[in-house]
Amino acid sequence: MIEARLKAALANLAGLGAVVRFDLGEDGLYTIDARGAQPLLSTDSEEEAACTIRISTENLNKLIDGQLDPMLGYTFGKIKVAGSLGVAMKLVNALG
Repeated sequence: MIEARLKAALANLAGLGAVVRFDLGEDGLYTIDARGAQPLLSTDSEEEAACTIRISTENLNKLIDGQLDPMLGYTFGKIKVAGSLGVAMKLVNALG
């Protein structure tokens, strides 16, 4: 389950200093608030995100496992970013 994988990755996101959202299409929205010392994951946040990453659940799992290079995924349209690309890159590097 992707929610458990994202929760497990929260410790790596401390210090990101931003709110980010994963849009997994039909699999839902996940928001990570990494502005504080302990990042929080929610599925119902109305918080404005610095960036929204649109990605399939399958590709997010590959990204977390290190099987999908973030730059190649972005180049080939497997990862779409709205908002800050800098925050998105910090996020995906911390996840992988």
